[in-house]
Amino acid sequence: MHYEGPIYRPPSEADSLLVQATVGCPHNKCTFCMTYKKGPAYRVRPVREIEEDLESAIKIYGTHVRTLFFPAGNTIAMPAPELARICVYARSLFPHLERITVYGSSKYIFRKGLADLKKLRKSGLSRIHVGLESGDDEVLRRIKKGTDSAEQIRAGKWVREAGIELSEYVVLGIGGRERTREHALATARVLSAINPDFIRLRTFLPKINTVLLHQIKKGRFEVLSAHEVLKETRQLIENLDVTSRVHSDHYTNYVDAHGKMPEDREKILKVIDGALKKDESAFRPVYVGTQ
Repeated sequence: MHYEGPIYRPPSEADSLLVQATVGCPHNKCTFCMTYKKGPAYRVRPVREIEEDLESAIKIYGTHVRTLFFPAGNTIAMPAPELARICVYARSLFPHLERITVYGSSKYIFRKGLADLKKLRKSGLSRIHVGLESGDDEVLRRIKKGTDSAEQIRAGKWVREAGIELSEYVVLGIGGRERTREHALATARVLSAINPDFIRLRTFLPKINTVLLHQIKKGRFEVLSAHEVLKETRQLIENLDVTSRVHSDHYTNYVDAHGKMPEDREKILKVIDGALKKDESAFRPVYVGTQ
């Protein structure tokens, strides 16, 4: 098994086999992200090397692997025929495999197009984790996400139409104090248009060696307090028109607000309102993350 550079996986892939398919991130411009800023440069690993790692995994874990995640940061950018090939090969080696998953941004999903997404689904790709971050075009421009809300909606709909499960990640507070309302409402609008399988909440924390941390230090971005994040979360949940599962599965969040929409909306809002009754000193402080 070979790994190069930072290897991250979503919390929901904690029990998955990790076999690296790509190195780094092909976009690598987001102002809030430090993961690949110091390298390594993006590249796709040779397919035969990936297949050899899958073969090595059998010797370590046997053939009863049930979930497989292909890092690194944006594996959907991998050429579709190559990604399809490793999905098919993984299915042949692990007959009990229930899920194959990758990270993929809307920008690169859009470049794939619906036809390639359908081919990938047929090959065995079953879930994509997408960093939506925000549905507000101005926030997306400021954080240099490389996409806009229209592209996010189209890409998300294509994933759903292809029959691939879709997890969309929202970063609470990424608009700062200046655009908290716009961020919440526009994000709710985009998610409602897509109606993903999962909506996963994260709360913005500044990270070392990022442009956004520099902007904070210069006073050009104000980080939300705990109560402000909770109010933004409430506004987001109130305005969602989806049948998605909302998850709050991350260490950055102030509360575990989760449930199935729309039936659990009031339960989620009750959790948020309960947290808003607490003094802000009860919550973790804002700090600068190092990973």
